[in-house]
Amino acid sequence: MDSITQALLGATVQASLLGRWQGRKALLYGAALGTLPDLDVVIDYGDAIADMTYHRGFSHSLFILSSLAVALAWLARRIRPDPNYSSRRLFLTIWLVLMTHVLLDAFTSYGTQLFWPLTAPPVAWSSVFIIDPLYSVPLLLAVLSGMIVGVKDRRPRWAASALMLSSLYLGFTLAGKQMAEQRVEAVMNAQGIQASQLFSTPTPFNSLLWRVIVIEDDHYYESLVSWFDEQPPKLVSIPRGERLATALSESRQHARLQWFTGGVLRYDDVGDQLLVTDLRLGMTGFHPFRFALAERNGEGWELIPFVERLPTEHANLYRLKQIWQRIWQQQPGLPLAEWAADLDRPG
Repeated sequence: MDSITQALLGATVQASLLGRWQGRKALLYGAALGTLPDLDVVIDYGDAIADMTYHRGFSHSLFILSSLAVALAWLARRIRPDPNYSSRRLFLTIWLVLMTHVLLDAFTSYGTQLFWPLTAPPVAWSSVFIIDPLYSVPLLLAVLSGMIVGVKDRRPRWAASALMLSSLYLGFTLAGKQMAEQRVEAVMNAQGIQASQLFSTPTPFNSLLWRVIVIEDDHYYESLVSWFDEQPPKLVSIPRGERLATALSESRQHARLQWFTGGVLRYDDVGDQLLVTDLRLGMTGFHPFRFALAERNGEGWELIPFVERLPTEHANLYRLKQIWQRIWQQQPGLPLAEWAADLDRPG
């Protein structure tokens, strides 16, 4: 999730548990602690794919953060003891601020390595877009209320209410995900589509319109499903270029990317480069994680040893408007095949 939302979440959690004694400082402490796991973005892991796939690794591990909570609680007690609340309450607060950060991240599509250093695949429940105002607004209002009214010597019910509303909203997003997948699976069954994988995620900045990807051999289908649709969803077939992946059999970067994304990838031969795109993130035809992994030479493909992330265009406001309109109106559908064709050009 975006850093602002994580700071708001940390501030709200800390204020709800320690605000009565720490006052407005609880908001500051919680916001700082709530952004701590994301500081791993300053680490250079070697190349663009390493930076992508090692982010949300050790810094988002349940094991590491639980140990860190113990250390921070002990250190805080040593430096500035407060007899008004127990060490257990202090530890619980720090632990919950850190845990809620990584668990919220796991609701996005990116992938969070909750069980690092175990080699389990990253957790991505994919029910929340990385920026979702409906989740963030209750937390923002709670923090603003705490800053204006104060929290010391009060029971911060506003903080607890904001956390409850945000948590209920997460439940709503999971229901939306299930709705979208069930509707697409019904169409797949009717058309006899045998998918090797199905992936769903909300479209940008909302949880009402869902993008569902169905992978079948050398192509994939994309479909949009809204809570307000009255007709079955339409599955748009798009070439995936999986045959090109054979040229990457010796690529460690490609193997790492497959593990991290669960194989929800697309391959394109563009400008004598073999481009690999993570289809999970962004929107059809606009995906922020795209890499050139090989270049064509006289005899075939040659792996690129140092991989860089291809530049991404700025968000297309007209397309965002079209996506917003699609939430409420199923027809006319969005030109997904046309948008997906944008990937057939150099980055």
